[in-house]
Amino acid sequence: MGTIVMSGTVVLVILGFGNHVYWLAAVAVLFLYLQYGRDSSAQSGGPGGGAGAGSGGPMPGDYRSYRDRRDMQAKWERRYRRERPLESRRQEREKSK
Repeated sequence: MGTIVMSGTVVLVILGFGNHVYWLAAVAVLFLYLQYGRDSSAQSGGPGGGAGAGSGGPMPGDYRSYRDRRDMQAKWERRYRRERPLESRRQEREKSK
């Protein structure tokens, strides 16, 4: 998501050489992304994004939300090991070195 916002901002800045309103739009896009975009993507649960195990995210508000995220992460890890046994064995070998 951040890459899309940054590339869109660069395009707006380049277009801003002809019309300065695009520069204001670029600033607005960056402001909205910093205010709302990063917070919502950092708190979404699931395998791809969010506060998983070891992500360094903020502490959960209550134990139940922490436990739900932990259980979801464990579920995805078990599924990954089940569906990709060779890859998971290779990762375990690399981890033990």
